Amino acid sequence: MGIASRHARALLSATAIAAFLTPSLAMAQAGADETGDGAAASGDRIVVTARRRDESIQDVPAQVTVLNEQAIQNRGIERPADFIEQVPNVTFVETQNAGTSFLVIRGISQARNSEPSAAIVVDGVPMTQPAQFNQALIDIEQIEVLKGPQGALYGRNAIGGAIVITTKKPGDEFEGKFTGGYESGPGYKLQGAVTVPLGDDLSMRGAISYFDTEGHLTNVNTTDASAKKNVDPVEDLNARLSFLYEPTDNFTADLRLSADLLDTRALYYVIPDFSNPNFNNPNYTDRPIDLNNSGKNERDIYDAALKLTYETDYGAFTSITGYNSVEELLTGDGYPFDPFGPFPINRVGFNYSQTQFLDVDTFTQELRFTSPSENRFRYIVGGQIYATDRYISTGNQIDTGMGVIPVYREPSTDPAHPQLTFLADSQDQFAWAVYLNTSYDITDDLELSLNLRYDHDKRENTTLTPTAFLPCTPGPECSSGLVRENSWDDWQPQAILSYAATDNLNLFASYSRGFRSGGFNQTGVGGLADASGFFNVGDLFDQETANTYEAGFKSAFMDGRVNLNASGYFTKAEGTYFFVFIAANSTQNLGNIDEVEYKGFDVELNAQVTDNFAFNAGFGYTDSEITEFPDPVAIGAQAPLVSEYTLNIGAEYRTPLWGDIEGLVRVDYNRLGDTIFTIPFSAPELALDATPVARDPVDLVNLRAGIMNDTWSLMFWSKNLFDEEYNTEYSPGGFLFKAQPMRWGVDLTVRF
Repeated sequence: MGIASRHARALLSATAIAAFLTPSLAMAQAGADETGDGAAASGDRIVVTARRRDESIQDVPAQVTVLNEQAIQNRGIERPADFIEQVPNVTFVETQNAGTSFLVIRGISQARNSEPSAAIVVDGVPMTQPAQFNQALIDIEQIEVLKGPQGALYGRNAIGGAIVITTKKPGDEFEGKFTGGYESGPGYKLQGAVTVPLGDDLSMRGAISYFDTEGHLTNVNTTDASAKKNVDPVEDLNARLSFLYEPTDNFTADLRLSADLLDTRALYYVIPDFSNPNFNNPNYTDRPIDLNNSGKNERDIYDAALKLTYETDYGAFTSITGYNSVEELLTGDGYPFDPFGPFPINRVGFNYSQTQFLDVDTFTQELRFTSPSENRFRYIVGGQIYATDRYISTGNQIDTGMGVIPVYREPSTDPAHPQLTFLADSQDQFAWAVYLNTSYDITDDLELSLNLRYDHDKRENTTLTPTAFLPCTPGPECSSGLVRENSWDDWQPQAILSYAATDNLNLFASYSRGFRSGGFNQTGVGGLADASGFFNVGDLFDQETANTYEAGFKSAFMDGRVNLNASGYFTKAEGTYFFVFIAANSTQNLGNIDEVEYKGFDVELNAQVTDNFAFNAGFGYTDSEITEFPDPVAIGAQAPLVSEYTLNIGAEYRTPLWGDIEGLVRVDYNRLGDTIFTIPFSAPELALDATPVARDPVDLVNLRAGIMNDTWSLMFWSKNLFDEEYNTEYSPGGFLFKAQPMRWGVDLTVRF
């Protein structure tokens, strides 16, 4: 189903969501606006709300990277990968399909199919599904990246940190902008945003983005008409509608509706050539993409959020209601190995295709009370619930040369596409949490923050795999309709002591704990994992916790024109997620590493050297080590997906040219250190991956240059300017996912 044919469904869904949420807005009583969940720039002072209060970034006792609206514009940030490369000790792996991407913060990684490694919060509403994160960022006011466990503030999944995204809110004046652009795919984009006042106390802002490209990665296969020239074309429609209602000075209602409809392709891995000694080397880039089935990736995301704030003399009450829906289908080429034998030693058998389908609906509700910020003792108390309904199916079809068809909730019965394997599960999840955040000014210069949150997560998993496709012998523990239940819970404390040594130097030390819930692999994989020689992989995977100790400083020089911030940390994680692909049923599964230790540091420099020249740099180092695991060959190994270090440097020059026209040139350099993608196993069947090879450092350069004034801008841009060839992911068995090559484009923006 193409994007055009899904427009009507998007409109109907948005209308239904609005009908659901609008009565709450109409019934709300008058009140006051609380300090927001987003952030803004006030003059040269960057204001953030990483701790759910308005604070100067230099006063926040944690490592926070902030990109305001001007930085987002000048650096050409349009997707998560664009801002993540600006943050020390944070990496982002894009692979397989649009909904599969791995966020790694200080070594805490998001494995394939896992819960997120950080809390992703958009306008105060948590993004609960990893498949939501990797989408277009349109009309964004500010992005904050907070590193280290933030469970006490943001709850489960904030085990690595938190990313707080604030969209641009409606104002009280009519204004807007429009952007048209060309990119080298070839492709084009159209973007627009407009604010429309609807009265003295109500305003609306709409934003829309459409992007269409033929792609950049070539498919060399010419044997099948369904195999396209490029494997990575993209058609993406993203739209958002926001309403801001302020009937009195102390009440605000903020309603946001959004949709993202994406059509692209997926699973375009480089197929391993086992006769080549480099087949399992993540640095091997010479082998081309060769697929006889191009496949597809369709993803529909719908979001709705309503925030009500009411302020009194003794504090502010806030209610945040959220609903999101994610539906994603991917189909793609398969590989010629026997799916019922050990992989890749025994690889003679079927050539096949593969499909996956995901359908998730989530409702969230948060209620909190915030005391006034000017008090010596400050606190936030609240509670939150999550309710999720999730369905997933995976399967393989025998490739008969007739292409690949999508499989949703039932296996294929088409003789031209015989179903080889099929697994399906549904999962109901209910989670709740209560929290208390406190801060006390011991003196004017010394602050103590004590925070505590309790999270409880209950999940019920129902096996929907038809009996004929069960990967295990049917019985009480393996049957269609089998219901499995489990729950996970944890206390997440945080303690921070911060000291303002001078007006320009703040010191801090902290302890924090993060928690990520356990969950279910698909029924029957535990036995297959044991037979294949995998340790700690079963039908159930356990929760992950991380305890972090951190100390650092924040400093300012030259009347605040130069900021230098740094911190060092030590983290002990238990139950760390890792990914396993089991070839016997072509399933993607999670296991737990008993214990991993991470230690490292971050340094970040921002300097407005002159009125025309700005410079920024960041360096992050992470040393990871597996310290406990049943397979002895893994002890002492580096944790998977962790880059040893990151380096980012940016320089921006802006100067008057003629009249009111200015010129802008910006160059960004990003380097990723050595990266290991898998952990070693000693089983003979897995011997080809027994000693994982690290991907060598990757060097990327981005460029933006153009002219502008207050009403328009014309910008040339290039990403991966020097066409660095590398693989974004290595998957066990020698499967490589190629990175995007050099791209360039031109954007024209008009403001009114």
